[in-house]
Amino acid sequence: MSLLNSPTSSGIPISLSSPSKRQGCSCGGFPIGTEKRKFDQRTSFLSISRSPQLVVNAAAGKGGSSAKLDVPFPSDYSELLEQAKEATELALKDNRQLMEIEFPTAGLDSVPGDGEGGIEMTGSMQLLREFCDLFVSPEKATRTRIFFPEANEVTFARKSAFSGASLKLDYLTKPSLFQDFGFESKVKMSDRVKPEDELFLVGYPYFNVNEMLVVEELYKEAVVNTARKLIIFNGELDRIRSGYYPPFFYPKLAALSQTFFPEMETVYYIHNFKGRKGGVLFRCYPGPWTVFRKVRNNYVCVRQQQVMPSLKQVALEILPSA
Repeated sequence: MSLLNSPTSSGIPISLSSPSKRQGCSCGGFPIGTEKRKFDQRTSFLSISRSPQLVVNAAAGKGGSSAKLDVPFPSDYSELLEQAKEATELALKDNRQLMEIEFPTAGLDSVPGDGEGGIEMTGSMQLLREFCDLFVSPEKATRTRIFFPEANEVTFARKSAFSGASLKLDYLTKPSLFQDFGFESKVKMSDRVKPEDELFLVGYPYFNVNEMLVVEELYKEAVVNTARKLIIFNGELDRIRSGYYPPFFYPKLAALSQTFFPEMETVYYIHNFKGRKGGVLFRCYPGPWTVFRKVRNNYVCVRQQQVMPSLKQVALEILPSA
């Protein structure tokens, strides 16, 4: 039974108020579509329009062998969420406790920043609700806690995307009177958790640098040495992985790459690269990391490997040499 009765990815507009080690590969052909989201600055209207299909051509591997990619690149957000749900279920069967789901929200061919920040977060909130409808069964709803970046987001969620949901809504940080100066009230995560909680879903914890540190605290205090699971949904962890935050100024945040991230399984991931040598880095657990190069209206598989390549490696080495 669905937790959300309003239309989602059906093409009907939804109105939401916006808050303040294989080196080569050979992939079988499959269709790829893209999906566009159009937003007004104050009110977000989620509408889906299918673009002409893009077809993936076969690329010869170095060994001359051929292998089909088990999971095709999604044609729209409905297919994407279904793939993410199945990938997460497989990871849970493998007893993964800390997981990441990451994909663009302003269109399947977009990159972070293509949409205005608040609008992208509103899109993530709506997609998180749709993911919950697919992934969380009704009997598990009251044992699932959704964490948003701050208390104000919880208020907005209850009035919009999560209206009527049985899911527990919570927050990571609470703004203080000195928010404009970067001060926030400390939220002790162990106090937010209840004994009956089984699953934590953390939505887009990237606007404030302290949010991911609080997620780590939640993991250490409420997940480690328990049967609980934690999923980070569109946390833009690549900002930390790529050194966007200088370690000299953000030592605790930079340390997550060595302490927190190695414990994490990226169960679903899409990152686009624009430009003349554009392409996509894609992963759907338990499959390999796959790099597609975009050639006119085709995506060509140019690399598959078991370990996640860095974005710098994809952009400067793999795609240019393909």
